[in-house]
Amino acid sequence: MAVPMMALVWGFWWIPTLGNVVAFQDYKPFTGGILGSRVVGFTHFGNLFGDPEFLRAMTNTLSITAFQLVFYFPVPIALALLLHSITSGRLRSMLQSVVYLPYFFSWVLVVAIFQQMLGGAGLVSQLLRRAGFDGINWMTDPDTFILLITSQAIWKDAGFGAIIFLAALAAIDPNLYEAAAVDGAGRWRRLWHITLPGIRPVIVLLLILRLGDALNVGFEQFFLQRSAVGSQASEVFDTFVYYSGIRTGDFDYGAAAGLFKGVVGLVLILAANKAAHMMGERGVYSRS
Repeated sequence: MAVPMMALVWGFWWIPTLGNVVAFQDYKPFTGGILGSRVVGFTHFGNLFGDPEFLRAMTNTLSITAFQLVFYFPVPIALALLLHSITSGRLRSMLQSVVYLPYFFSWVLVVAIFQQMLGGAGLVSQLLRRAGFDGINWMTDPDTFILLITSQAIWKDAGFGAIIFLAALAAIDPNLYEAAAVDGAGRWRRLWHITLPGIRPVIVLLLILRLGDALNVGFEQFFLQRSAVGSQASEVFDTFVYYSGIRTGDFDYGAAAGLFKGVVGLVLILAANKAAHMMGERGVYSRS
């Protein structure tokens, strides 16, 4: 039963990873290929750090990552706690279906919905104009772009992200809550001393995985809105690789940028896992 998944991982993840060797070559796909292209060492990496577009993409990516770790990562936790506190099973099922649904929308549909709500001719602007105020167009404002993409990510993914925390909450022994209530602990004290410690290992694990995947802030979301806000605000690693590598045919340069992103992600996940061990948590893998 594991063979199809193993074949998928090897065919689309591990074997293509070997292609990163072109980041160290003057890659000529039609005349030399991987075996016949000249090796140039770390030349492309040196060029990357002298490229203002790459530095802008790196700055934007790290800024968005840090912002979303603070304002997006806690949202699925809070949503799971809210859903878990609902005693009515029918109401909880209905709310879960509502908040899960946007996860299955494509980014094209999500951006279109936000355009209809927050664009220059959107619903919010129309209501403001009817009330005598100036309309807004948040979809084209570079200064609020980070708030826009974070709001889109929360609306689309927070409901689905809460599933794991709901499963962790279901594993907490209900007798602990009953014993704490008998001892006089209120709702907030039970939350602080039972609920949060009970799901802390899951929070730490997902935080580590989030840090490892932090630089993958999403190609489609940024690609769809790049022309509206400009590259100054929306250029990230993934769009840089597309526009500076794939679209121009400079595959070795794009591969160098992608490999750098992967190495940074590896360093982040190793550092976060080490911090988890120092806090007494298992992390992604245990100590050797």
